[in-house]
Amino acid sequence: MVTLEQVKASEIVQQYLKMGNQFIGNIGAIEHNIQHAEQTSQLCRHILTTLGYSEKEAELGAIAGYLHDIGNLVNRYGHGMSGALMAFKILLDLNMDPEDIATIMGAIGNHEEQAGGHCVNNVAAALILADKSDVHRSRVRKQDFAVFTSRDRVNYAVTHSGLNVDPQQKKITLCINIDTSVCSVMEYFEIFLTKMLMSRRAAQYLGCEFELLINDYKLL
Repeated sequence: MVTLEQVKASEIVQQYLKMGNQFIGNIGAIEHNIQHAEQTSQLCRHILTTLGYSEKEAELGAIAGYLHDIGNLVNRYGHGMSGALMAFKILLDLNMDPEDIATIMGAIGNHEEQAGGHCVNNVAAALILADKSDVHRSRVRKQDFAVFTSRDRVNYAVTHSGLNVDPQQKKITLCINIDTSVCSVMEYFEIFLTKMLMSRRAAQYLGCEFELLINDYKLL
């Protein structure tokens, strides 16, 4: 079985991820760097392992999490679709089993809310939850508040975020602390509503309830 470490050892993967992040940085998008890839990868594995899924599925989740934003090299919009096709060639060259490639392609191709992503498999559900939970002010590149988009503002408002997975209670909770001088709790919820609803569907696909806590207030 192809492992995450083999994927990470690929110079092509490293270069594509770095250049994709650089390209979207030129249009002012938030960071989608190696750190985001690492965090998403680790969280995908954690979600699937904690909920009792197989070691193989957890490894596929880790790989999907690491590669999910590689399509930014092509374009920020529709990067899930292009990323899935790029992953296909990379994983095929590593001699990954076709069924495993298909699982990862489906997950990467369905992680974007703008593209109407769906939970087509367990890995896709875990990827959605992992990706949408990585929100923090450190991902905002811009320094001038005057040119912040609404997405910049809500990300910058977040001082802490964490995803808790409770296998006994079958509950997945996204806990966020925000600086309300930057944006209000309700403004955050309104702007990221689509992401949160997508996360709720992903949790349900994995047989869990999804909760959103912002500054200790339950919004979902």
